[in-house]
Amino acid sequence: MLAQFAVLLGIAGLLIVGMFVYPRWRVRRAVHKAFPLAYSAILRRDLPQYRHLAPDLQWQLKKRIQQFLFEKTFVGCAGLEVTDQMRVLIAARACMLLLNRETEVYPGLSHILIYPSVFVVPREFRTEDGLTVESRQVLSGESWSDGRVLLAWDQVMPPEGQIPGHDVVMHEFAHQLDGEDGVVDGAPDLGSQQRYQVWSRVMRDCYRRHAQMLAHGEHSTIDAYGQTNAAEFFAVSTETFFTNPHGLSMEFPDLFRLLRQFYHVDPREWAGS
Repeated sequence: MLAQFAVLLGIAGLLIVGMFVYPRWRVRRAVHKAFPLAYSAILRRDLPQYRHLAPDLQWQLKKRIQQFLFEKTFVGCAGLEVTDQMRVLIAARACMLLLNRETEVYPGLSHILIYPSVFVVPREFRTEDGLTVESRQVLSGESWSDGRVLLAWDQVMPPEGQIPGHDVVMHEFAHQLDGEDGVVDGAPDLGSQQRYQVWSRVMRDCYRRHAQMLAHGEHSTIDAYGQTNAAEFFAVSTETFFTNPHGLSMEFPDLFRLLRQFYHVDPREWAGS
């Protein structure tokens, strides 16, 4: 009986080890494969920042993309057929937010749903007198807390080209980062109370200044949608940080420095050159 128990215990131990070790081994194997030449061509053609990244950042981005593509499932919606271009570009823009950072590749995310164009989602809200009202909202992207991100492909790759300060993929994946501490509130996992205090102060001050600029009819590099709430201000600021870093650094230098410290990159080094 003792021998049988020992065998069963050993088998159970192997199974438990396999549950944790085998998935990590599969990820490492996928990441260590050569990056496909066709994927590199997509990056060079369709991701302007990639061409100006330092070699070590290009290498980092490729490895992150490989892990992202291995772990996440892409689903075409409304008849859309998902292509390698869609998968690689979405993964690349999402992983731009992870460069130089010791972090997992969106561990809470499992599926990316891609629509051909803007899509409609149902909404419910309560009026002041307590009535529940149903509505429909047209969206170009949305981040959900259940492991899904929804994107409209014609907004990921707009026919007229990217507008500085706008990137729907970076916006929605900033929400994913924001939610990694359990709540989407405009403050991602920062690791220490001191960093949270600095983050709160800078974000609050810049949010108020942004509101004042809009109230006075002044143009801002940060889209007006950022005034929706703190979470949207962080997401919109992230878009601007990566796609219009020079404008953000001049208009909101404190916010730029805060995001540079969080993301561990300075996009001015590879933007617009």
